[in-house]
Amino acid sequence: MSINLEIWIREFIEIVETLFGSRLLFTGLQGSYGRGEADEKSDIDMVVILDRLTADDLKAFDEAISKLSYRDKMCGFISGKQELLNWSKADLFQFYHDTMPIVGELRTLLPQLSKEDIRSAIQSGACNIYHLCGHNIIHEKDSDILKSLYKGSVFVAQALYYYHTGIYIKKHKELITKAAPREQRLLRIYSDMKENASSQKIDFYGLSEILFDWAGQIIKEYGK
Repeated sequence: MSINLEIWIREFIEIVETLFGSRLLFTGLQGSYGRGEADEKSDIDMVVILDRLTADDLKAFDEAISKLSYRDKMCGFISGKQELLNWSKADLFQFYHDTMPIVGELRTLLPQLSKEDIRSAIQSGACNIYHLCGHNIIHEKDSDILKSLYKGSVFVAQALYYYHTGIYIKKHKELITKAAPREQRLLRIYSDMKENASSQKIDFYGLSEILFDWAGQIIKEYGK
């Protein structure tokens, strides 16, 4: 099933502009479609920022996009302006850099992020991976959860590279060639996982150990 993204986005923008009018401050595209790395299984991750957001707005938005083509492929993020301005800066780093603007500009909505904010994003991402990886080893033993944690390590690797170089590499395939060796190892593992149709065939404990040890090291290095 092939999606003409340009046509789909025009259809989406027409819907949200008709629904919200001047209240619409920003619309953008995230994820694999935003990076140009989408495949048939990829979702279309749309961002919508309004002047304010209520539960009634969510209901109206849901109804408006119900007949959108490929509605089942669409997901994403919707927020009011003030909520976004007060969001965790550790989360805003990834949000800011991974979002391709379509309507409006994030730089006019979001505060400038400091190097300390980026360090916080690295620390927060590594802490989440460390906790969930340990939990998965003991309790769930789920290869799909492990795969999602390796995906999370890609975002930490992006923040690490930016922290040291001031350059954000959006495409995962390009990041593999430029990241530090220990992050390259994780990126290659995740790339192999995506190409492996059956996540049940992976070395669950061995790959969990690699990720767990890496996350612990990052926590110790960037928590100082």
